[in-house]
Amino acid sequence: MTTVLKLGGSIITHKDAVESVDEVRLTALANAIADTADPLVIVHGGGSFGHHHAAAHGVSSTDGTTDPAVIMAIHSAMRRLNQVVVDRLIAAGVPAVPMAPLGFAHRGPTDDLHLASDAMELALERGFTPVCFGDIIMDADRGASILSGDRLVSAVAQQIGADRVGLCGDVAGVLSAEGEVIERITSFAAVADSVGSSSVTDVTGGMAGKVRAMLALGRPVRIFGVDDLGEFLAGEAVGTLVAGPR
Repeated sequence: MTTVLKLGGSIITHKDAVESVDEVRLTALANAIADTADPLVIVHGGGSFGHHHAAAHGVSSTDGTTDPAVIMAIHSAMRRLNQVVVDRLIAAGVPAVPMAPLGFAHRGPTDDLHLASDAMELALERGFTPVCFGDIIMDADRGASILSGDRLVSAVAQQIGADRVGLCGDVAGVLSAEGEVIERITSFAAVADSVGSSSVTDVTGGMAGKVRAMLALGRPVRIFGVDDLGEFLAGEAVGTLVAGPR
């Protein structure tokens, strides 16, 4: 049973300090992941690494750049974070290998996302755990633009036919206007007032972006908090179930 797991940038970094890793939490997450034997693809967010550099240069999923120095500033920051994540996973006993989307993903002229996933699928067949991340990628219309970790999760899950998808973040699930965890979401309209627009939180869309991306995936997705990671990996129902039409 293959699982695609997203680790939000807010739970592996200190987002109020530039390029600061939350070592304690990342180590705990790595240890929890090490307890599962199922095939796993991990995608992590940018946190205080990628978001800072992308925002500083005005680059997002809709605003691109043709400056190679800007591309490298954003990509290099994400590679630095990816290196730390992979190192901690290996130390915990996870057979992690890094995979950078800049090298295997691009946006086409109609904003469609294309992945060359052969290496990822081969890594899974050989027992490795691919670890990729939200990144800057080539864009047919904008030069280069941001591919959010949430959009990458959706694309990877479709491409490899994942059985389970989970987004692990700093809240227990998608929250209602009253602060309660919403058990199930089947349409964006039903939660739009609670999660806000898709541009209010960061360059990748915040919770609204997550919900939109997961509804578009067309298969059940769990959005849950960091304390529930072990339960999710064990197959338990945690957080919010996002289940759009297939």
